[in-house]
Amino acid sequence: MAPRLYNTLTRQAEEFAPLENNQVRIYTCGPTVYDYAHIGNYRTFVFQDVLRRYLEYAGFRVKQVMNLTDVDDKTINNAHAAGVSLRDYTQKYIDAFEVDRDLLGLEPPEIMVRATDHIEDMVKLVETLERKGFAYQSEGSVYFRVADFKDYGKLSKINLSGNRPGARVDADEYEKDDARDFVLWKAAKPGEPSWPSSLGSGRPGWHLECSTMAMKFLGETLDIHSGGSDLIFPHHENEIAQSEAATGKPFARFWLHAEHLVVNGEKMSKSLGNFYTLRDLIAQGHKPSALRYLLASVPFTKPLNFTFDGLHQAQKSIERLRNFRYRVTMEKFAEGESAATRERARQARQAFEEGLDNNLNTAEALAAIFELVAEENSAMDHGEFLDGDREVVLDTLERWDRVFAVLDDQDFVKLQRHGLVWMKDEAVAVEAGIEVAGRNGHTQMLADEEIEEKIALRNAARRSGDYAKSDRIRKELMDAGIILEDTRAGTRWKRR
Repeated sequence: MAPRLYNTLTRQAEEFAPLENNQVRIYTCGPTVYDYAHIGNYRTFVFQDVLRRYLEYAGFRVKQVMNLTDVDDKTINNAHAAGVSLRDYTQKYIDAFEVDRDLLGLEPPEIMVRATDHIEDMVKLVETLERKGFAYQSEGSVYFRVADFKDYGKLSKINLSGNRPGARVDADEYEKDDARDFVLWKAAKPGEPSWPSSLGSGRPGWHLECSTMAMKFLGETLDIHSGGSDLIFPHHENEIAQSEAATGKPFARFWLHAEHLVVNGEKMSKSLGNFYTLRDLIAQGHKPSALRYLLASVPFTKPLNFTFDGLHQAQKSIERLRNFRYRVTMEKFAEGESAATRERARQARQAFEEGLDNNLNTAEALAAIFELVAEENSAMDHGEFLDGDREVVLDTLERWDRVFAVLDDQDFVKLQRHGLVWMKDEAVAVEAGIEVAGRNGHTQMLADEEIEEKIALRNAARRSGDYAKSDRIRKELMDAGIILEDTRAGTRWKRR
C-alpha cells in the first residue's frame, strides 16, 4: 500500500514514505484551550485521526505529537476575567478536550504537551535565531526578521515584496496578511503571566511554541505537519521560517491541511446562532459517533457543509452498517461458500483501500463498503449468501472500521463514563419524543452488555412460556430507548 497525499508545500499529490525506517513522525496542531472546542475544530481533529489510523492500517508505526496552546491572548484574558490562574483555567478545557476525544473515538497521540511546560526550550530556540542573525530585540520583545529568510512564503505562496520592511504584528491573533516581521518573545505586560529568561521577562509567541515542541519530540525534519487550512498563513509559514532558519534543514516534508467546515453554507459564528460544540449536539440528542461519521465522510481537501439533516443521515448510515454486521453474524445460512460473495468482499476491500490511498478519499471508501452492504443484503434475501462467507465479509468490515471507527455502539457507555446527560432537559426530550437518558432520576443509559443480558432473559422467558415476563422485559427496554426486532436469525436491537 502506497498512500498518495496532497502536499500543500508542493501543491500536488505525492507518494508518501517516511524519512526513516517505517516510523511516521506527525505533528498536529491541537486546540487553544480557552473554551470548548467546536465542530469546526473537530473536522480537523477527525481528519488527523483518520490519517493516523490509515497509516497504521497501511503498516506504518506512527509517532504523533499534539500541542495544547495554553498561553495566548485569549487564554490570558479569559483566565483574568474568571479570576483564576492561567494553569487552572486552561486545565478545565484540556480535560474537556480529552473527554471529547474519547467520545469521538480519536486515538490518543503518543505525546500531548502544554506549551507552558516548554518555555525553557522556546527560549533556547530564540537564542539560536539571535545568534544566527535572524532575530532582534525591540522594546523588550524579540522579533524574527522575515527579509533575511529567503524562502519565506513557500508554503502559502504569498508575496511580501511590496510590503514595508520592518512592519510587525505584536499579537497572537493576526488580521493582516502583509505583516513581515513576527514576534518570537513578547515582553512582559502588567497583569499578564510571564517567565524570567535570558531574553527578559515575557512569554512566547504562538508560532514559536509549535516549532519548539515539534522539533524537541520529533527531530529537526518531520514527516507530516497537519492542521486546518486557516493555519497556512501566517502560523505554518512562520513555523517554517523560524525552524529552518535555526537548523538549516527542511522543517516538514508533507504539509496536510483540512478545509473549512461551514454550517448550512455559512461561516460558523456565535452571532449567527450556528456555533456548535460537541456538547451542544449531545444536549440535542445526537450521538458522537454520528458526528464522527459526518466529519469523516467528506475528503479533507474539500469544504464540509454541516447540516442537521446530514447528521441524521450519518446516524442512519451507521445503523445500516451495524444492522448489516448483525445480520451477517447472527442469521443462519446454508452450508458452503460462495465464490461470488468472496470476490465482492475482496473487491470492496481493494476499493476502500485504493480510495484511502488516493489522498484519504473517504467518500470513495464509504461508497465501496456500502456497495458491498447492498450486494450482500440482496444475496442473503435470495438465499445466495452461505455460511462460509461470513468470515471474509466480516473481515472486510473490520478492516474498514479500523480507519472509520463507528461500528461499535459505545456512545451511551462513554457518556455514562464521563457523567454526561443525553438530553439537556426533560422538556426537550418530551417534545422530541425521545426518552431522557442520564442521571438525576432520568432513565439510565444501558450498556450493550446489559441490553444483551435482558434480551437473553426475555428469550428464556418466551421459551418457557412466561409471556408476561417477556413482555415486561420488552417494555423495560423500550422505556430505555431500545427497540427490539424478532427475526429468523434471532432478536435484533437498536437504540432509539
